[in-house]
Order: sequence, then C-alpha cells, then structure tokens
Amino acid sequence: MKEPLVPVIPMSHTAHIRSHRKPRRSATSSIAVRAGVAGGVLSMAAAGASASASAAEPVTQTIELPTLTADLSAQVAQSAAATQQAAANYELRAERDAAAAKAAAEAKKDLAAAKKAEAKKKAAEAARKAAAERATRSAERATLSASASASTSTSVSAPASGSVATVIAFLKAQVGDAYVMGATGPNAWDCSSLVQAAYKQVGVDLPRVSQDQSMAGTDVPLSSVQVGDILYWGGKGSAYHVGVYIGDGQYLDAANPSKGVVIQDLSGYPASGAVRVL
Repeated sequence: MKEPLVPVIPMSHTAHIRSHRKPRRSATSSIAVRAGVAGGVLSMAAAGASASASAAEPVTQTIELPTLTADLSAQVAQSAAATQQAAANYELRAERDAAAAKAAAEAKKDLAAAKKAEAKKKAAEAARKAAAERATRSAERATLSASASASTSTSVSAPASGSVATVIAFLKAQVGDAYVMGATGPNAWDCSSLVQAAYKQVGVDLPRVSQDQSMAGTDVPLSSVQVGDILYWGGKGSAYHVGVYIGDGQYLDAANPSKGVVIQDLSGYPASGAVRVL
C-alpha cells in the first residue's frame, strides 16, 4: 500500500528566524485591562474616602449620670451648710482679730501718752528741786561770804582755826554742783577752781591750777593730815588733781563730769601728798 503524499509548501529563507517584535494585544484586551485598572483605582479611592470619613467623625457615647438619691442630696446639703458655717466663723474671727488689734493699738497709744506725761512731770519736779537747791546754795554762799568778810575785817593775820570751818562749810554747800573743766562757779567747777574759791572765802589766795596748788603752804605727811589740808594726786609740782580733807577719812572734791562735786572716802582713792595753808 502506498503512503499518502504530504504536500510540500515552499518556505521563505528567513522563516526559521524568530521575530523580535512583541505580539500586539488586541484592542479588546487593552481596553479590558485599562478598565480593570481604572476600576481598581476608583475602588481604592472610594475605600480611602470612606475610611477618612469614618476617622473624621467622632465616636460619641452616651453616659448616663447616676440619679441623685435622697441620701446623696442630704449629704450635698449638709456639706454646703458646713461650708457656709465655716465661712461665717472665719469672718467672725477676722472681725474679732481686727477689733483686738485696734484695741491694742489704742492701748499702746494711751500708754505712750501716759509715759510722756509722767516724764514731763518728773522733769518739772527735777527742775523745781534743782532751783530750790541752787537757791539754798546761794543763800549759804551769801552767809559764808559775810562771815569771811567779817573775819578778814577783824584780823589781817593768818586765819585762825575758825577759818577752817568756813572753808569746809563753803565746800559742803557746793556738793551736787557739776564738774566742768575750766569752770569757776558758781554752779560748776573743776577740782582746782573749787579749792581756790573755798580758801578765798577766808582770804587765802591760791594759784589757779592743781600743779601750783600742790606747791603752796607747808608739806604735811599723810599720816598727820588735818581738816582743811589740801590733798593732791600725782607728783608735787605736777599734780593732776586736788581736794580738801574734811575729817573721818573723807575728802571733798570736784571729782569728774559723771560725779560732780562729791564727798568720798580717802581709802578708795589714796592721795599722793598734802599741804597745809591754814
């Protein structure tokens, strides 16, 4: 049996080489793809818009407030009443504190006025007392001056023992006067001016300063000192202070600005030496 014959179709000489061109898609397929892509984009956009809308809208939840019971209402009312009472108490305390402060200020003011009045009264009394003392001393000085004048007129010789009493009386009349450096009386003295004035009452003229007064008269040992002798402190001829011995271990002097004219114990301030001019 003979095999069937296969018709031979002549081929081009380039038929065995594969073509490098991409196969063309059909218009229908391209349109379908584009439609699918567009649909997907639109779907995503719609989904995003829906999600954004959902995120923008706040989620609200209704919370039901508990219903006030009778006990809670009573507690609220009691708390309000307590708060009101506390405010009233605070206001009352503030008013009391203000009144107390005002009363204290007025009492302080009254006390200051009373003290001021008392100080004025004491100052007036002190002034009256000082005036009376000055008048007394002035009278004593006048009496002593008259006695001294009578004594010097009856005798021009050295003063007798009675002159010592005149000197001591004059000195004691000055007790309480002020000490002022350089003063010479009648209400203020320094140490040497007082001694000079006392002996002048009996006609004895002494030098003005303590250094020279320590050189006057006759030297006397301190163990033999008598009433009316002049005491001096410091070296003879360079004494810095003087006073007059009045007996019983005491002397009278214009001491210093804080003491003035006073009577002091010789044991508390022993003298350096003594001179006798009467």
